[in-house]
Amino acid sequence: MTAAPVRPAVTVDVAGLATALRDETDAEVRFDAGSRGAYSTDGSNYRQVPIGVVVPRNVEAGAHALEVCARFQAPVLSRGGGTSLAGQTTNTAVVVDWSKYCDTLVTVDPEARTCVVEPGIVLDVLNRRLSDHHLMFGPKPSTHSHCALGGMIGNNSCGASAQSYGKTVDNVRRLEVLTYDGLRMWVGPTSRAERARIAAEGGRRAEIYDGLDRIVTEYLADIRRGYPKIPRRVSGYNLDSLLPENGLDVAKALVGSEGTLVTVLRAELDLVPVPASQSLLVLGYDDICRAADDVPRLLEHCSPGQLEALDGRMAQLMREEHAYLESLDSLPEGDSWLLVQFTGDSQDDVDEQAHALLKSIGRGEKDATVAFSDDPEREQTMLRAREAGLGVTARPPDDRETWEGWEDSAVPPERLGDYLRDLKRLFEKFDYDHPSLYGHFGQGCVHTRIPFGMKTAQGVADFRRFVEQAADLVASYGGSLSGEHGDGQSRGELLTRMFGERLVSAFGELKAVFDPGNRMNPGKVVAPNPVDGQLRLGPTWRPTTSDTHFGYPEDDHSFRQAVLRCVGIGNCRTHQGGVMCPSYRATHEEEHSTRGRARLLFEMLDGHPDSAIADGWRSTEVRDALDLCLACKGCKSDCPTGVDMATYKAEFLAHHYEGRIRPAAHYSMGWLPVWARLSRAAPGLVNSVLHAPGLARAGKRLAGVDDARSAPLFARESFLQWWRARGSPRPDPADPATVVLWPDTFSTFLHPSVAASAVRVLEDAGFKVAVPDAAVCCGLTWISTGQLAVAERVLRRTLGVLRPYLDAGTPVVGLEPSCTAVFRADAPELIPKDEDVRRLAGQVRTFAEQLVHHAPDEWRPPQLARQATVQTHCHQHAIMKFDADRELMRRARLTADVLDEGCCGLAGNFGFERGHHEVSMAVAELGVLPAVRAAAPDSLLLADGFSCRTQIEQGGTGRRALHLAEVLALGLDGPLPSEHPERLAQRPAAPSRTARWAATAGTTALTAATGLGVVRHLRRP
Repeated sequence: MTAAPVRPAVTVDVAGLATALRDETDAEVRFDAGSRGAYSTDGSNYRQVPIGVVVPRNVEAGAHALEVCARFQAPVLSRGGGTSLAGQTTNTAVVVDWSKYCDTLVTVDPEARTCVVEPGIVLDVLNRRLSDHHLMFGPKPSTHSHCALGGMIGNNSCGASAQSYGKTVDNVRRLEVLTYDGLRMWVGPTSRAERARIAAEGGRRAEIYDGLDRIVTEYLADIRRGYPKIPRRVSGYNLDSLLPENGLDVAKALVGSEGTLVTVLRAELDLVPVPASQSLLVLGYDDICRAADDVPRLLEHCSPGQLEALDGRMAQLMREEHAYLESLDSLPEGDSWLLVQFTGDSQDDVDEQAHALLKSIGRGEKDATVAFSDDPEREQTMLRAREAGLGVTARPPDDRETWEGWEDSAVPPERLGDYLRDLKRLFEKFDYDHPSLYGHFGQGCVHTRIPFGMKTAQGVADFRRFVEQAADLVASYGGSLSGEHGDGQSRGELLTRMFGERLVSAFGELKAVFDPGNRMNPGKVVAPNPVDGQLRLGPTWRPTTSDTHFGYPEDDHSFRQAVLRCVGIGNCRTHQGGVMCPSYRATHEEEHSTRGRARLLFEMLDGHPDSAIADGWRSTEVRDALDLCLACKGCKSDCPTGVDMATYKAEFLAHHYEGRIRPAAHYSMGWLPVWARLSRAAPGLVNSVLHAPGLARAGKRLAGVDDARSAPLFARESFLQWWRARGSPRPDPADPATVVLWPDTFSTFLHPSVAASAVRVLEDAGFKVAVPDAAVCCGLTWISTGQLAVAERVLRRTLGVLRPYLDAGTPVVGLEPSCTAVFRADAPELIPKDEDVRRLAGQVRTFAEQLVHHAPDEWRPPQLARQATVQTHCHQHAIMKFDADRELMRRARLTADVLDEGCCGLAGNFGFERGHHEVSMAVAELGVLPAVRAAAPDSLLLADGFSCRTQIEQGGTGRRALHLAEVLALGLDGPLPSEHPERLAQRPAAPSRTARWAATAGTTALTAATGLGVVRHLRRP
């Protein structure tokens, strides 16, 4: 008998290993603190700082990197999306990240319905590439937008669609694998003839197959008896796939082994046809246990594509978080719901399935507890509430923190209701109040997150006792510890409670056959680390605390709590749709994802003795990771737990550069409002200087601006100059028709036609426009560069100027989305106790909000009757949303194609800063610029954000985008021109290359003196 491996002590020549990997492999090799910190955790409760990170540029390079690691006896861990909830993808090992480069769809055989893929390919990307063949990979976890196929194979992933297509193991045909000692082979079902051929050839492969035969022979009865016969058994190794009646299928035996046995290099997968039609039936129940009781009856009468559930607790959390309300509104009456999806070859077929089920259970489509849809868009709206489960339950709006630990247990579907009642009693025993229960009820799989006390010794002890008793409970129901996310560290120690000692011994022997030295992801499944070991927090976690500039009102006024918002879901690693995370989409780097940055900030808190980040706020590793954060705020809305990396970046920069010289861009672009006001002395001269050959290049280098960028042009006449020359009477702040038009820097000094157009439209709608007399600023550029003390002074001065309007409750209309977002979000966090800040946050409105919700009923916008391609500013997407703009465009008869192509890539100062141009343009080329180039010549291009308009103009599109206010103002004059109507917008023309640019000494002195005065004025408390 081969002994089970023991956990090795890691003694590795790290310096030698790193050198060998760099010298011998075609890979990005990273043993720096920043990379190690970014990979220290996954989506679980666990944390282990890796030895180093290797990102192979191709599969062959990855295989060679593993050979080098074996030469140095270094543990290895293969990783894809890193979304595991059981701790499989965190280890003190060399992490091999396959997701950046090894993402090829190698071959497709449409007739056989198979394909071969590399391990780093993302599920949604794979299915998009298969769409021309009308095929797809069947299993679809909720992380389908960012989970990698290698990770799905490692975890034996499932998802809602497993009701129809089974687990990943049911859809894997063959695997190309590499053992730690260098054997590379394709494995799959093994016929008797194949088995004889392997034995005859001898060598390491024959040795492995001999070991598999021995294990099956010795444990044959245990394997046949000891595996629960349920659809969602994911725990343990798949020894049952090695049974004679299952064809000695080595590939299926390796699925779900979590990288502890072999490394998967390629996989041959079975594919299924994309369903032609589908419909969705939602049934309401009084509570989740009664819904579970009804599952067996539903399954008797139908074979659904999905049978999902969510409970009233999750719905309550969504309402409290003001999230997914449209999805909730689509659900029928009830406090818990079953969502039954049908698929088929025709719409009549799927509709008939739904109606037949309703008839068989005695309900009707018009019942209050029934909702039916065969409209795909409405179905997705209804399903969104269920898919949002992990994000919604991970960070409840109350003071509790919830954690995985008993996240995905599974029982026979016919026993599900009773299991849930017992599980609820166990919650009550431990005083775990109101965990939400939801999941894949058609297969008996239950998801939940529990408010374990992970920061105290008693809390951790209770956590351990709970999972031990929960394991005994699920085993008593003939269930599985894991029905989806695998064992890892969360359940590895508990496997004997489910399988018994003999089968767990067999797992150890299987591990010894493939990995006798225990170097493949050690401490998981076999010889596991304790369930309460290596915790991300734990009773010994002692993070540093420090005063912060922002108030973090939604995080108990704690930067530490704000950083803990990230639980590793990984939505920031998506490739399409939404805004988050543009830098990840451009680089495919974990360190440049929202999650990676959050991990580094967590390490910076220095709560563990082995923290990867040793120098706190002064950390260059954290600074470098945040450097490519565009501060787009997309994560604030798109991250399921509301991580706001733009705010964290500003906070970090404020501390990092405190008392130190800042980058040049912080002085040039961070102080843009000052320089814009100074430009009024001679705007033409300033523009000439900014674009003069030679001098412009030198100026950009001095200012920290990238050589590839052209400086924006200052208007010859600013909006404020135009406004004062207009001589408009000052309206009474208390007049209900009065609105304050916010004169932001961009709409005042750079694109004044935006503000002038807004005045015209607002007045056409019956409003009396006021503009502040004194200089005002929202402080945006100081916030984005982390000059928060200056930003606060600027904001306080602005509040003083606005006080008469704030006292009267006068609406403040913002035109630049980023400035409006400052008043809505950043200012209340930066000055949280100031009542005027709160008033301003409540009184500021977008241009569209003012016209849609507050214009007189009789007012109608001009009827434009045009197509429009619309780029939404990231800050508007995140903070103000775009509903009012859609409605205003609809009323103006604009057929709007609102792009879902992500960030424009310029993002204020980001795209102008030296070293950012390549990433900035890469982000733009992922969606916005191609969409603009594809727009019809006679369509409108709309972009309310100055950054978005600038990126489009400087991105080689040959087009110019307009603000919605400009388009409506043009429409007031009559029909728009048939081609390129944006040419009518009044924007400053570029100066001639031969324009005089030499400034006299007197002009320079005057500018310097004026600038000094403005600076002193802004710095005045």
